[in-house]
Amino acid sequence: MAHSGRCPGQTMGFRIVVAIPARALACAIAAPLLAATLALAPATSSARTGSDCPPLLAHSAPRLQDEAPQHLCQYAGRVLLVVNTASYCGYTSQYEELEALHARYAKRGLVVLGFPSNDFNQEPADNKSIADFCFNTYGVKFPMFAKTSVVGQTAHPFFAALARASGQAPKWNFHKYLVDRDGNVVAHFPSAVAPLDRRLTERIEQLLAARPAASR
Repeated sequence: MAHSGRCPGQTMGFRIVVAIPARALACAIAAPLLAATLALAPATSSARTGSDCPPLLAHSAPRLQDEAPQHLCQYAGRVLLVVNTASYCGYTSQYEELEALHARYAKRGLVVLGFPSNDFNQEPADNKSIADFCFNTYGVKFPMFAKTSVVGQTAHPFFAALARASGQAPKWNFHKYLVDRDGNVVAHFPSAVAPLDRRLTERIEQLLAARPAASR
């Protein structure tokens, strides 16, 4: 799906702020640290199978930094916040709050999953450039996946399943789906709802406090 408009709040000067020369300089400074961080990450994921994996998570997607295949079943039993992201959007600064959310709740079982997408014409870069930008600009440590189609006939099966379960496909970048520990989509939030908005964090805390159905 192609959209020519900008994200709300984006101005003509926004691209200048994140212009390639500045990003290239940041990459040159932080590249050794990024390489060291990625070296600690496993090359592939181990997938749960059978009844341990909810149907919603029975999909694979390549990891952003190296395109190694990752099975989403590895996140079974966690509370998930799934977000379609973009680097050239008025909402791009939400990466900072997404990382803060990850840092606040990861030990309690929340996983933020980021899926860059160019469906709204605001993520033109390749996967390596996106990875460098996310790490160097916002210090992103939550799982990020390779550039993905999230709407329309070419939507990744995971996003097609999220849209069916919630009744809403993403209308713009940084749409958010909240998934409980049993793999059910329980809420979705539009782009304008910031990651640290109380409406979102209170729902996350409720889900983190709830036990999976299998353990009740």
